[in-house]
Amino acid sequence: MTTTSTHPPAHTRVHTDNPVRADLTPVPAGRTSRRWAVAGLGAGLAGVATIVTSSMVDVVYREEFAGTTAGVSEALQDKAGVMFAFHSITTLGALLMVVFAAGLFRRMRAVSPDGLAPVVALAGLAGTAVVSVLGAGLDTEFMMPFAQGDGIIDDSNAAMYNHWIGTIPWCWVLAGLAGLALHVVARAGGVPRWIGRVGLVLGGLTVLLGVSPLEYLAGMTGAIWLVVTAAGFTFGDRAFRS
Repeated sequence: MTTTSTHPPAHTRVHTDNPVRADLTPVPAGRTSRRWAVAGLGAGLAGVATIVTSSMVDVVYREEFAGTTAGVSEALQDKAGVMFAFHSITTLGALLMVVFAAGLFRRMRAVSPDGLAPVVALAGLAGTAVVSVLGAGLDTEFMMPFAQGDGIIDDSNAAMYNHWIGTIPWCWVLAGLAGLALHVVARAGGVPRWIGRVGLVLGGLTVLLGVSPLEYLAGMTGAIWLVVTAAGFTFGDRAFRS
């Protein structure tokens, strides 16, 4: 008696990987770019420069204008050059801060995939960048006429603008949340502990100042926190990069 097998013959499959570009060398998984951290360092330095340049436009805070705005517009004409510098520095800093925020989110997410800290840090820095853009948002309306010296700006409006750039760009309270978020991750060993301590001290102080009536001082502590933290990720953090 003859039997016939109904099973199909076995097939051998060979998988071949053909990269689209054979001339490109894949980057090892352990190598990570520090460009986002360098962007954060630039954002922090720009934040310090924002504080300096906005402080230089101090006409409305002079004793001679206490209780009055008469003559503020004319006095601000000599500050037009500083206003141009303030605008470019502040806006550039905001752009760099967004890049740093994205890189920091990725760095924190790598060690805390299910935690809220990376999201809080991203939201805090992105929010601060938006505030910075808004802080420099009125510049063109005022610095152009001041530079031309045609005196078409009303004194009360000029005084309001001076108050605007002397306050709003200093509101870095949300950046303090990023510092506190880093402290949370550092406690679990996800980032260098000294970066976490800096986040606790300077980030916490930034939040406290922002909540208090002294909210404008948050710009000072927030910018310093960003410089120190970004420098730490730029020149340190070797254990993670390796």
